[in-house]
Amino acid sequence: MKSYMAKAADLDKREWWTVDLSKTDMPLGRLATRLAKVLMGKHKPTYTPHLDTGDFIVILNVDKVTVTGSKRENKEYERFTGYPSGARYDKFSDLIERDPGRILKLAVQRMLPKSKLGRNQIGKLKTYKGSEHPHKAQGPKLLDLSKI
Repeated sequence: MKSYMAKAADLDKREWWTVDLSKTDMPLGRLATRLAKVLMGKHKPTYTPHLDTGDFIVILNVDKVTVTGSKRENKEYERFTGYPSGARYDKFSDLIERDPGRILKLAVQRMLPKSKLGRNQIGKLKTYKGSEHPHKAQGPKLLDLSKI
């Protein structure tokens, strides 16, 4: 038996999915693992590790993301300015008010490959604070995360 390996010419059309976080009570980590699986294309039978076979995902109401325990007060995100002694730390509670999409993107990005492939895959994740988005023309379908 031979394993099936998709070629770039064999890739089918990418789908657009939408997830409304106001209607799910899934914590950040579990949500991120399921989103990463769809972005990589692991939910499709044509998944190939070296090709981008994943779909686009539109996340709505990203400010409704939940975490468990005391992470809301204690979790910190590190960033670097590029200058000497340029390490900066942001608390989860501050970042959820300022840029809630960044929290979800960081969680998903850390579950993707650390290569050009992963950088292309994270570009297919679109996050919006409200329930409106500019991707209605693509006809996104509702993604049921419990079945992935």
